[in-house]
Amino acid sequence: MPVLLADVLSTVERLWPVSGAEAWDAPGLVTGDPAREVSRVRLVVDAVAATVDEAVAAGDDLVIAHHPLLLRGVTSVAEDRYKGALLARLIRADCALVAAHTNADVVESGTSAVLAERLGLLDARPIVPNATDAARGLGRVGRLAEPTTLGRLARHLADLLPATAGGVRVAGGYEAPVETVAVCGGAGDSLLADPAVRGADVYVTADLRHHPASEAREQALLGGGPALVDVSHWASEWLWLDAAAAELREAHPDLEIVVSDLNTDPWDFLVVQ
Repeated sequence: MPVLLADVLSTVERLWPVSGAEAWDAPGLVTGDPAREVSRVRLVVDAVAATVDEAVAAGDDLVIAHHPLLLRGVTSVAEDRYKGALLARLIRADCALVAAHTNADVVESGTSAVLAERLGLLDARPIVPNATDAARGLGRVGRLAEPTTLGRLARHLADLLPATAGGVRVAGGYEAPVETVAVCGGAGDSLLADPAVRGADVYVTADLRHHPASEAREQALLGGGPALVDVSHWASEWLWLDAAAAELREAHPDLEIVVSDLNTDPWDFLVVQ
C-alpha cells in the first residue's frame, strides 16, 4: 500500500507533537507535497549541503532533520544564498524536508533521553518537566549504576559519541567522583542554574559559552555544583537518529529509512597549544 507524505507527517506528529516545541522553534514541514508518495526517508541532524546532496543522490523522497533549516526568518530564498540553494535543490529533486527539533527533544525517547540511556543512567527524569506530563521535558538527570570518576566518564563519552574536531572538553578534577549525571543534548547552558543540574555531580551538554561556564564553575567552588563536560552539539544529538529511525520503521515497515552518518559538525580540525 502506498505511503503518502501526509501519512509520515501524521506519524511525526504522533511521535514528536509540535505542541511540545519551544515557542521560538520552527518544526514541521518545510517543503514538499503531502499528497505525494514516499518510499525512501533519510534522517539527519542538519539540513546542509552535504546531507541534501546525499539525499538527492540516493533518490530519497523525504529528509527528516533535527535542526530546522528556516529557524530564523529569511527575506529571500535566492539561490546565491545557501538556504535558498538547498530549498531549490530539494524542490527540483521532489524531496520533502521536515524538521523535528525541540518537539523531539522533550519526549520520552528524545535526544537527551537517548543520551542518558546510552550512558546507562538509572531512574532518569527530565531536568525541566513538562507542565502536563512529568515524563516529558528538557534534559535528563539520573544516576550511574556504578560510581565512576569524571575522567573515566569523559573517556566513555568520547568513545560513545562520533568523533569531532572539538572532542570532549571537561571542567573539573580528573579523579572527581561521579554518580549523578545531568545531560542535555544540544545547547544546554540555559539550564546551568536549574536545581537538578546544580545537584548533579556532572553536567553533560554542548555549546557551553565562556561566561556561563566560568560562572557555573566559580559558583561550584563556592557553594557546590557540577563538573562540566562540553561535547559537540551535532554529536550529542546524532545518537537520537537511530532511535527515531526505529520508531518510524515500526510505524511504516514498507518505507526504506536510513540514518545519515555524515559528520555535520561545523569544525574541521583543532590545533592543540
